[in-house]
Amino acid sequence: IDDQVFLTEMKRSDHVRESFSSDSELRRRNMKIKREPGHRIFVNRSLQLDRIKFYGFDMDYTLALYKSPEFEELTFQQVLESLIELGYPEQIREFVYDRSFPLRGLWYDKLYGNLLKVDAYGNILTVVHGFKFLSGHEVRQIYPNKYITVDDRIYVFYTLFNLPEIYLIACLIDYFSTVATYVEDRTGVIYGQNILSFRAIFNDVRNSIDRVHHTGKLKTIVCENIEEYIHKDEQLPILLDRIRSHNAKTFLLTNSEYWYTDKLMTYLLTDKSDESKTKRDWKTFFNYILVDAQKPLFFAEGTTLRLIDPQTGSMKLGSYSGQLLENEVYSGGSCEVVSKLIGSMGKDVLYVGDHIFGDIIKSKKQKAWRTMLVVPELNHELKVFHEKRDLFNTLESLDTSISELLRSFDMTSVHRPDAVTKIKQKIQECTHELDMNFGLLGSLFRTGSRQTHFASQVTRFADIYASSVVNLVYYPFFYFFRAVPQLMPHESTVDPEEPMHVKSWGDEKSQMDAHDRRRSTYCPVTAMAPHLSHSLSIQTHPDLPLHVTHDHDDDGDPDDDISLSEAQDVNEYRPRITYTPPKRKVEKSFNGDDKNKEENL
Repeated sequence: IDDQVFLTEMKRSDHVRESFSSDSELRRRNMKIKREPGHRIFVNRSLQLDRIKFYGFDMDYTLALYKSPEFEELTFQQVLESLIELGYPEQIREFVYDRSFPLRGLWYDKLYGNLLKVDAYGNILTVVHGFKFLSGHEVRQIYPNKYITVDDRIYVFYTLFNLPEIYLIACLIDYFSTVATYVEDRTGVIYGQNILSFRAIFNDVRNSIDRVHHTGKLKTIVCENIEEYIHKDEQLPILLDRIRSHNAKTFLLTNSEYWYTDKLMTYLLTDKSDESKTKRDWKTFFNYILVDAQKPLFFAEGTTLRLIDPQTGSMKLGSYSGQLLENEVYSGGSCEVVSKLIGSMGKDVLYVGDHIFGDIIKSKKQKAWRTMLVVPELNHELKVFHEKRDLFNTLESLDTSISELLRSFDMTSVHRPDAVTKIKQKIQECTHELDMNFGLLGSLFRTGSRQTHFASQVTRFADIYASSVVNLVYYPFFYFFRAVPQLMPHESTVDPEEPMHVKSWGDEKSQMDAHDRRRSTYCPVTAMAPHLSHSLSIQTHPDLPLHVTHDHDDDGDPDDDISLSEAQDVNEYRPRITYTPPKRKVEKSFNGDDKNKEENL
């Protein structure tokens, strides 16, 4: 019955698709079956949720979401004080943090002190020096090809912890550009009797950020005012319990120290309405707990795996070598060692984190873990894109109008239509207007129709992504996250209703004489064929496969593989596949029959 229902639904779905006259109508229908925008999980690569045996979670900005801009303002002020202690002028205390300026995924050029917004291929989209946005002419003077690659002079701001750092660097460069004099090659400024390079400013800010985090002062303030700086979601303990109730295991993998992890997780996973004397220990929500992981080093050689005493927070002597135990806390380790101890294979792990490099890229490259990226900025991006979708549609129509305008021109044309310049100017105006609705540096994922470097990393390495980890609550554990088919530029131009008058490569022959182009050229059979003393069964061409030959949507239980020949109603699918065995032109048959006789192989 289930198979009949499935086939009926497939036929109905095909009929519905054919009944729509445009992609926009199909898009509107699909939107009706989607979840609330804030609850959605978006898919880059298909993921079968019931194949996941281990759910791993980062803590900072994943399970523990810091409130914005409160936490960023706190960090900003702490780093300011640290810089003043290093000798920076007292006037920098007047800096006021502005959340609308910094953007995750920016690159910093240590040589020239510029913040860069870059596309997926290294092409520069936006350059800002301090608070000054450089013009196209100014950008080309510094970067002649408007192109740059990641090397020692570039630092990429991957994480949300970098937002106060980005803004502080911009503040300092803007300040010194005003009160000081540039050195000749514009790689720094002369301040008093000292030369202050833009690399040195970056290093001072970076070291101050590390100092503020590592001394524990910032974390102590957060713990003392935890409700002010940490967002608590009541769905989080429900999510963790449901995962374990479906026979999957959970683990916490964080770079934070145990004392800080203990404070935050106790706040997040303790139910205040529970008036019982024995409140549930947060560690019971996880099968395994690893702190001080030192990602991304954890996914390479790692560090020594040591056991922590939860009562004192101190590490026990020696390297731990036994099985990982529940309700125990471990420090350090490596992905290779931990995977062996818990028995994970790679693709049976779904790791959820916010750091595109330390959490997502490294776990994907080193161990082929399935990955979920938490992007807290996503709801803002969705909201603005929804409200200003008409601007993006205008950009698409302007791009199309240029193509239509130039379609009748070829290499013999000399003069370019004046309208092209006007359309390009309109594209720039629309792109700027769209960007400014996201923030001073635009969208996290794009500038106009160009996707950012950050967006390309999300697409390539994050199997799924969402604004919050608790969005998993809104999906069943048998859910199949299926990636939307992506069209290449040439595929997107194909219109089934439009005749396709093109000549395929290899189709020099006429239709009547042409053989299957997927085969090699004719293999003439000579008249002097050797005499075989016994018959041989030679397969001269491959058979039509009667099973699915790809498995990119399958994480792989071999017991689930079903060939088309074994499936019911195989004839329902066979007409959709077109295959013609090749024909062989015979110059002369063995028994002297006519030449040029075609045989079916």
